[in-house]
Amino acid sequence: MYTIILLLSKTVESGPKGGLFDFNATLPLMALQFLALTLLLNFLYYKPVMNILDDREEYIRNSLTTASASLLKADELTKKYELELAESRKSAQKIIKNAQEDAQLIVLEKIKEAQKNAEKLLIDAYNQLSEQKKQALKSLEFQVDILSEQIQNKLLNDY
Repeated sequence: MYTIILLLSKTVESGPKGGLFDFNATLPLMALQFLALTLLLNFLYYKPVMNILDDREEYIRNSLTTASASLLKADELTKKYELELAESRKSAQKIIKNAQEDAQLIVLEKIKEAQKNAEKLLIDAYNQLSEQKKQALKSLEFQVDILSEQIQNKLLNDY
């Protein structure tokens, strides 16, 4: 190889000098070096880097696909749970409404029962008062009779 370079360098020295582009042995040598460097970089650097970039792109694509699938599933679950929550709220409102109606019925029954008890107590109190009034009148009549007899006896005894 050294001899080829030496021969090429002699031919370069013997040829005419000048000009922007000299088409001598260095041009093909530079082209070969460029191609060798390109092939070397392609095998040692670009292919592994491209493989890594392709793997990364595939990973990102898979991640995006998985994420979008998970997002769709999460949306479906969210809708399902929102529907279940709405149904639960409706059933809870029904239960509350039924409980309020039952409580109102119980309150009305208790009020009626209390009114009946109050009426009974009023009737009992009225009956007791009537009985006490009768007894008081009898007692007064008895006392009036006694007083009348005493007055009569005094009037008769005094005369």
